[in-house]
Amino acid sequence: MSQRADTTTADERRVRRRQRWFVTGTDTDVGKTEVAAALLTLLNRHGLTTLALKPVAAGCEQSEDGLRNSDALALQAAASVALDYQQVNPVALQPAIAPHLAAAEAGLNLTVEKLAGYCRGALLTPADVALVEGAGGWRVPLNPRESLAALPAALDCKVVLVVGVRLGCISHALLTAEAIARDGLQIVGWVANIIDPDTARLEENIATLRALLPAPCWGVVPHLQEPSATALAEYLDHQPIVESCYE
Repeated sequence: MSQRADTTTADERRVRRRQRWFVTGTDTDVGKTEVAAALLTLLNRHGLTTLALKPVAAGCEQSEDGLRNSDALALQAAASVALDYQQVNPVALQPAIAPHLAAAEAGLNLTVEKLAGYCRGALLTPADVALVEGAGGWRVPLNPRESLAALPAALDCKVVLVVGVRLGCISHALLTAEAIARDGLQIVGWVANIIDPDTARLEENIATLRALLPAPCWGVVPHLQEPSATALAEYLDHQPIVESCYE
């Protein structure tokens, strides 16, 4: 009796592990959203389902549908699992200032518990990878007692660190990595995003980061004039990113 050929791929024979990744940066404006959207694009290409959240966003613009944030909209568009905007970005703040200041001006009390509650509701939606993007750097405050750094711990997330490569980035990256480790969280991977292409000793800086950061480098993104998710995804290292989603 002939046996039917096994047509499943190697990826299909392995067991996927649902991932929760919190994307943070060494500072504000280091390309967190662009890298996050590129990660979603890459994972989608490999047949993994993705959802994305931006729990709190400042710098939103008024639209006919209410306050909307360009970063949250980019994440919503890049994810394969459709969520309503209010699920993606439950706290939308208009002034382009630190979230705790923008929230105070709006009469809102930001807490880790509230943000975690919003996220947990959305995270009930099945997805292979749930990506949560932070705001600013690791220690951005939510109120006088809490910072956004407590949210990934509350949601049991691993951390993806986006390093904005420019003068001073090595110290910023190592200090951020130390803070993440001190908070008991794991950096699953990091991405070098070249903010200043004229950075002196650029290659040496990246080599130093590779040697000293306690996680694999998931890619080096050059300075792009039009940093779309599709364009950035080409500079990410597909293998370790996809491998991290399987047992």
